[in-house]
Order: sequence, then C-alpha cells, then structure tokens
Amino acid sequence: MDSVVFFSVLAAALMHASWNALVKGGSDRFAFMIVLTLAECVLGVALYFFFPRPDPACLPWLLASAVLHVGYMLFLTEAYAHGDLAQVYPLSRGSAPMIVAVVGALFLGEDIGPTKVVAVLCIGLGVMVMSLRGGADFGRIPPRALAFALGTACFTASYTIVDALGARASHSASAYTSAMFALSGAGLVAAGFVRRGRLALSTDARTWRTGSLAGVLSFLAYWVAIWAFTQAPVALVAALRETSVLMAMLIGVVFMGERGGRWRWSAACLIAAGVGLMRL
Repeated sequence: MDSVVFFSVLAAALMHASWNALVKGGSDRFAFMIVLTLAECVLGVALYFFFPRPDPACLPWLLASAVLHVGYMLFLTEAYAHGDLAQVYPLSRGSAPMIVAVVGALFLGEDIGPTKVVAVLCIGLGVMVMSLRGGADFGRIPPRALAFALGTACFTASYTIVDALGARASHSASAYTSAMFALSGAGLVAAGFVRRGRLALSTDARTWRTGSLAGVLSFLAYWVAIWAFTQAPVALVAALRETSVLMAMLIGVVFMGERGGRWRWSAACLIAAGVGLMRL
C-alpha cells in the first residue's frame, strides 16, 4: 500500500473515531444520528455538482449501496435492542474486514500475500478483543442479538465491497461518494421518520451543532476510504479503517476519563502489530 494511501486511511480512521466520540456524548443518540445523516445528505447533494460526472456504469452499485447502508443501520439498531454494546460491537465491526478479505480473494482476484493476511487477522481480532473490554461473555449472547450482529457485519462487508466496485466503475470517486451519501442519507432519514415520525428531528440546538460536525467528519472519513478503494486492495483498506476503534479507545482514555484495562491495551498492541505488518 502506498504511503499516501496508508496515512490517509489512518487519518480517516481518526475522523471516524472522533465522530463516534461525539455520538457517545449525545443524550438522544437516535436523534443525533438523524442530524448526522441529514448533514451527510446535504453535503452529498451540494458537492456532487463540483466533480466530474460519474460513469453511468456505477448506477447499479450506487443503488445497491444505498439499500445496504439503510439495511446496515436497521440491523445495527435491532442488534443493540437485543444485546449489549460489548457483545454486538466486536462481532459487527471486527468480523467485517475478515469477510471482506475472503470475498476480495475469492471474487475480486485480490492477492494480498500471507503477511497482509496476518495483518488483517491481527486488526480484526484486535478490534473484537478491544470491544470486549474483558467483560462480555459470548456464550450468553441472545440468539436474536447474535443474528443481527452477524447480519450487521455482512452489511458492512457488503457495502464495503459494493462501494469499492462502484467507485472504480465511476472513474470519479468523489462524485460517487457524494451521490452515495445523498441517496443513502435520504433513505436513512426516511427510515427514521417511519420509525419516530416528527420526533425523529431533535429540537436541541446542541444536538444540531454536534450532529452536523459529526456528519462532516463522517462524510470526510468515508470519502477518503472510497478514494482509497480505488488505490489499494479493498481488504487492506477495510482492515486499516478499523484502527478507528483503537483511536476511539485512546480518545476515551485521554479525554473522557475511561479506563484502559489489561484486555483493551492487549488488543491495542494486537491492532498496532497488524498496522505494522501492513507497512512491510
């Protein structure tokens, strides 16, 4: 992986961790996510016209991506409704890059080599251990939570593959990103109104400020990721993006007074080892 791509994806991971930290500080996370999604949608519509038009061949990928992003949010919501964060998150995030690596090898012809395979495994397993915080018991996950968590991982892996193929077919990663956020944002906001009606929109000014900032960070983070999909194997980009979990832990420890703990620091070392192997 080229150094520019490598460090750009790490910067995107930091932005991803930052907007997740903002979400954590919100009182009504569902309303916060609606504001975030609206900001992404507005940015997508506004910026689309500043870039070269994407190749029409990417339209099926764009539509598929919008559906997958909506499915991802719905499954994630259901997973959290039936299981704890410490149970759901490691399965939904940590397993996704490993699924992408398998799909990339089998169907995209990506040969990343044994060293990079080990790197992907280190990062994926590190994310899972990190999210455990030493306290979750996978043997006690409710069946519905397990099903929705694994479904969420499949949606994550699916939209990653679809967006990688769509960006490559579009010949304009920036235009593809803008169109994708406009379409998926509209779908997610519509789903929010179906679920909550008018209550989906917050009346709290702070939620609008921080939610809009989080939306900008989320937009930029995934924009960089989609561009990186056109420059490097999707499995490596997908795995490197998950270093956001390590950065989120560091933000929590340094700025939010959270405890690191033996398990989380061990997982941090495993993720760092994976990042190091990716540079070899």
